[in-house]
Amino acid sequence: MDERLRLEKITPDNVLDACGLRVAPEQERFVAPVARSLAEAYADPETAWPRLVFDGDRLVAFVMAFFDVRFDPADPEDRPRSGLWRLAVAADEQGKGYGRFAVDAVCEEILRRGQKRVTVTWGEGEHGPEEFYLRLGFRRTGEMSEDEVVGEMDLPRG
Repeated sequence: MDERLRLEKITPDNVLDACGLRVAPEQERFVAPVARSLAEAYADPETAWPRLVFDGDRLVAFVMAFFDVRFDPADPEDRPRSGLWRLAVAADEQGKGYGRFAVDAVCEEILRRGQKRVTVTWGEGEHGPEEFYLRLGFRRTGEMSEDEVVGEMDLPRG
């Protein structure tokens, strides 16, 4: 994709811009506000990985991954789950590949950390993100997390 796209950590210089990012009004019921995501990241910094997506100098999206650091490797029923926790593409920036860029970045970080599968959850309904995730290669697991569908995708090996 375009070399102008990059991820940045949230800093004192960009946090207010991050909190001002808004999705399309019809999508608001599917995406938590960035401020809530940042509060959750602050409360659980070992698990959360929040980043901003910039196209040049323009903030276009927010993404937050989670990394399961609490699984029990001795329990065969417990497997690590890491994946996409939040994704918000600015309303006027949708359909330009920024969401795909953000998901790819999360997948790269998951691979870097030694895991081979990415997980995501989504709410169902009109204007929801399901088709986006299915197009990227996620598949429904048959599980639900509270009222959201759980999807996962195997990542390519090395």
